[in-house]
Amino acid sequence: MKLWVNGGLWDAEAARVSALDHGLTVGDGIFETVKATRGRTFALTRHLDRLVRSARGLGLPEPDLDEVRRACAEVLAANPMERGRMRITYTGGLSPLGSERGDAGPTLIVGLGEAGRRPDTTAVITVPWTRNERGALTGLKTTSYAENVVALARAREQGASEALFANTVGQLCEGTGSNVFVVLDGQLYTPPVSGGCLAGITRALAVEWVGAQEADLPLDVLERAEEIFLTSTLRDVQAVHRVDARQLPDAPGPVTTKAMRVFGERAASDLDP
Repeated sequence: MKLWVNGGLWDAEAARVSALDHGLTVGDGIFETVKATRGRTFALTRHLDRLVRSARGLGLPEPDLDEVRRACAEVLAANPMERGRMRITYTGGLSPLGSERGDAGPTLIVGLGEAGRRPDTTAVITVPWTRNERGALTGLKTTSYAENVVALARAREQGASEALFANTVGQLCEGTGSNVFVVLDGQLYTPPVSGGCLAGITRALAVEWVGAQEADLPLDVLERAEEIFLTSTLRDVQAVHRVDARQLPDAPGPVTTKAMRVFGERAASDLDP
């Protein structure tokens, strides 16, 4: 495997950043995960637009998108594979041991790893911890992911692939790395970004292509929703067949099946929507 680190390609064994990089010491960084199929990325422009928004929100210098695109192209060419997870990481760079940033400039890393196709349905759990819809990092895709690591570990212990959070006022928010949609009385809904969830790229496309409505929803909507599905870069649209102890034996239901079909067709027809 070859990775791009600060201006060039390196073998994985030789790719290095400083032990004093702010992304390592205090989690001062942002990232994007981009789906790549046979050397071609999906929705790269949308991902780079969000990378810029996250950099602005964190107070990092705006990334040079020409360099990021060049790095992505070189990593794709150097690592041929059928289906991959491209990771773009951008951090505060070499800094003192503390919260204050140094002046050495940011670090840019681009890597690509194998990614298998997810199954059409999955199980999820809810967790007792909350997303803060008014926090300084709300809506930013930062590398501060330890909370997600803990929640996802609990999900794995319970035979699930994802954990769902409420926000601080008890509304359904998001998963550790996904957005959530529910069907009520045949109508498709998803929590609004104002409720604290990440503005997912796949979420936005699903809202646009399938016609979901944004609405504040209590967490217990998961106990009565007719259908539930997740969206994310690598899941695309994935039906949920179990939430905690509740089974949804007919998953994927008709609304979810349509969403899966429409998303697949539209994504195949336009790789950079």
